[in-house]
Amino acid sequence: MLGRWVKDERVRQAAAAAVPEVPETPLTETERAELVRLRRKVTDQARQFEEQERDVAFLKKASAYFAAMQPK
Repeated sequence: MLGRWVKDERVRQAAAAAVPEVPETPLTETERAELVRLRRKVTDQARQFEEQERDVAFLKKASAYFAAMQPK
């Protein structure tokens, strides 16, 4: 488990190092609008993912319940 964390951290650090420096010029209106749109999209996707995780957890419990109810 620790080895996986170390590997993930190394990958994260390498990805962070590969990101170019932030330009000193301010964002244009088009870039700012795209940034807002992408952030909103990421937030929506995270919300949908959490909802799907809850659905899966519920379905696992329901299937276990009904499997236990089966005659043997």
